Amino acid sequence: MDNAYQLLIVGGGPAGLSAGLYAARSRLHAVLLERAMLGGQIMNAELVENYPGFPQGISGAELGSLMEQQAQKYGLEMVMAEVEGIALSGDGKIVSTGEGSYHAKAVIIAGGSEHSKLGVPGEEDFTGRGVSYCAMCDGAFFSEQAIAVVGGGNVALNDALFLTRFASKVVIIHRRDQLRATRILQERAFAENKIAFLWDTVVESIKGDTQVRELGLRNVKTGEESGLEVSGVFIAVGLSPNTGYLSGLLALSPQGFILVNDRMETEVPGIFAAGDVRAGSARQVASAVGDGATAAISAERFLSSA
Repeated sequence: MDNAYQLLIVGGGPAGLSAGLYAARSRLHAVLLERAMLGGQIMNAELVENYPGFPQGISGAELGSLMEQQAQKYGLEMVMAEVEGIALSGDGKIVSTGEGSYHAKAVIIAGGSEHSKLGVPGEEDFTGRGVSYCAMCDGAFFSEQAIAVVGGGNVALNDALFLTRFASKVVIIHRRDQLRATRILQERAFAENKIAFLWDTVVESIKGDTQVRELGLRNVKTGEESGLEVSGVFIAVGLSPNTGYLSGLLALSPQGFILVNDRMETEVPGIFAAGDVRAGSARQVASAVGDGATAAISAERFLSSA
């Protein structure tokens, strides 16, 4: 049978690459499918400081590239293709992509997640014209301009700190009165003169002409509405799992994350999930790598007992 494998891995981020490394070293006939960019979301991180083994930190792009090289060293096959569906067929699984179908005895889903959107008027219209979800990608376009970052977690503060290299001012807009980011990032942000904070505030609209010019804001405690003149807005309000194609196949959380046990097993024998796409993930590179290793070990045991 063409495109037949023992194991198919969906997603080429840290979880998928870790699973692929373990599968390749176990000499499983495996293939990894990635729709966009090997390395996943980590490729957008300027500096990863909390991954063990790199005391000086390492750029996300370099870390992702090293993970890819290590998996390829042991012979993991990688294909650029977007998964559109998974179906059960006897004791196997059929994975449909835009490039054709793949057959496998076991599947590890490590497709990660995408940036959540605000869902406000103007967001879609100005995407690419002042609205961005990637500070590393677009920060340099805003040299000496005032911009905003929406969010209060690690990604938002990392983005804001990076953007101070270019912008004249960075305003962090957060719907609560306390940040969710780690203490060390908070300390850096509070100490940065270019960063200001708008607490208890949400973005209600994004306005402009050929590019973003103003944000419509609302204070969640007082209801007071106001405007903020900026040339751009970077949105960092969380992630949504890439699981739309799995509806009806697997049990998902109310937020769409895949439910697994501590062996990364789903309710369907032979289907596993790892990384940001699973419910309860810590959403850290280190935990994603651990998930991927666990999923691959569980998949190998499943294949051995099948």
